[in-house]
Amino acid sequence: MFPEGRLLDFVIVGAVALIVVGPKDLPLLMHKVGQFMARVRGMAAEFRASFDELARQSELDELRREVAALRTGKPMDYAAQAMGATELVSDIKGDLASAHAALTVDPTPTTPADPQVAPEAAPAPPPPETDPKVPTT
Repeated sequence: MFPEGRLLDFVIVGAVALIVVGPKDLPLLMHKVGQFMARVRGMAAEFRASFDELARQSELDELRREVAALRTGKPMDYAAQAMGATELVSDIKGDLASAHAALTVDPTPTTPADPQVAPEAAPAPPPPETDPKVPTT
């Protein structure tokens, strides 16, 4: 129940308190110690709660910045800044822009001089309609 022999420590402290304070005032002393410990625990819980609230606020602020970056339509810039790779991303963007410019150059249109419809491209004539009631011979 008590690790590392702390039960013996409690027994020694209790015996010394009984000798120093006396049996008459020992219950009053224990009551005061209990109240003091309750106040200490309350203050520790309050400190922990305020620390947790500060941590939550900082996380919320970070999430708000991420959402704002995503809303501006530049999530790649935000991710590059977070990773410390802004130069790499700007190089990639430059390469993509130059490739896009090279692909969007208008080539001279080539049209055939004599546009003829190929016979295989012409639609097939509809099949002759036959009456199912009339026998075929």
